[in-house]
Amino acid sequence: MLSEFELIRRYFTRPAPHTVLGVGDDCALIRVAPGEELAVSTDMLIAGRHFHHDADPVKLGHKALAVNLSDIAAMGATPRWATLALALPEADEAWLEGFARGFLQLAKRYRVDLVGGDTTRGPLTICVQIMGEVPPGAALRRDGAKPGDEVWVSGQLGDAALVLAHLDHSIVLEPHEVAIYAPRLHEPEPRVALGCALLGVAHSCIDISDGLAADLGHILERSHMAGVIELPRVPRSRLVDRKLPAAVALRALLAGGDDYELCFTAPAERHAEVLAIGTRVGVAVTRVGRIETGSGLTVRDAEGKGVDIGTAGWDHFGASAPPTGFLPLERP
Repeated sequence: MLSEFELIRRYFTRPAPHTVLGVGDDCALIRVAPGEELAVSTDMLIAGRHFHHDADPVKLGHKALAVNLSDIAAMGATPRWATLALALPEADEAWLEGFARGFLQLAKRYRVDLVGGDTTRGPLTICVQIMGEVPPGAALRRDGAKPGDEVWVSGQLGDAALVLAHLDHSIVLEPHEVAIYAPRLHEPEPRVALGCALLGVAHSCIDISDGLAADLGHILERSHMAGVIELPRVPRSRLVDRKLPAAVALRALLAGGDDYELCFTAPAERHAEVLAIGTRVGVAVTRVGRIETGSGLTVRDAEGKGVDIGTAGWDHFGASAPPTGFLPLERP
């Protein structure tokens, strides 16, 4: 039988070249670069709540780290270190090999050292802490939006909700469509390069994990501002409009969650610079609205009329059921 310490040694102990002392002691020792601030975030994923029990362990390992890297990206920080805590029903070696492979492959891509964590027996639960560096006073925060700012999003929204609708048997995607869109749910790509490139340009930023309306709402609340989203400008795949009824497509775009794109605000006079940054880092960026004085969020259709989107986004303790029929899992 695989012991706890053998499990850690075999699957999660790797060289940590950017770390003073990594896995194997009571604490890790890290040295933040001179003059840098430390950005820290933690996410927990629970089987049956955030992912299905039969989820592919390789993809789950990727996603467990990716959702944390997305938080680091939203601050404009450079990821450096991570810790991992696992509760496991049993020490399933095939599952552990796959999960570790997915996690560590993504960590290697972003030069993140896994420096510690914990394992225990219990219901399958994954908790990752991510740490990164950002120049002092430069981090992209939620409280920096200003009147006249343009609201931008990266990539396209609604793909993860589209795949969830397929998994929930609410719609049917063709096999080639599943192959194209499933990675948007199971293996999101954190926008780290974009976040870093927006330092000194964007006034505020957040990653879209709970849905555009809810997450932009956090920026508005923290910045004491109002916002307008122009619905036709929100980037989406053709399948979102073609496969989903109009009302469901609306919620997929604005409240579907699991997009892990960036929503940020920047001065209108830097519009061309924002587009150039997107081109330089290889990520599409789209202006979807604006910041105004006041409070609250307004969504407008193609004719400029207000759109009622109801309750938007996740609140882990705010409701006993998901907001739509095809969103069976909560967001980390």
